[in-house]
Amino acid sequence: MAGSGSPEFGVDGSGLRVAIVAAQWHEAFMTGLIEGAQLALTEARVAESVLVQVPGSFEVPLVVTTLAPTYDAVVALGVIIKGGTPHFQFVA
Repeated sequence: MAGSGSPEFGVDGSGLRVAIVAAQWHEAFMTGLIEGAQLALTEARVAESVLVQVPGSFEVPLVVTTLAPTYDAVVALGVIIKGGTPHFQFVA
């Protein structure tokens, strides 16, 4: 491992259909995650991709399970931040 620079991405996704399921909460973090996933799919020459946004990370697994039979791959993106409410314990 060089410790610097970007990793080489050598995946050929041409012909694949990929869904990205992303939570809407924590937009500042999610925007970068979504853009990164879309960039990786573009670099892999994925033929078709769709973005499905859900209210929060709690809903991500349900939608991934629903979409999995109809796509070649599903990318799941969510952010759970431990804070002043018990929400972290419920979701994580």
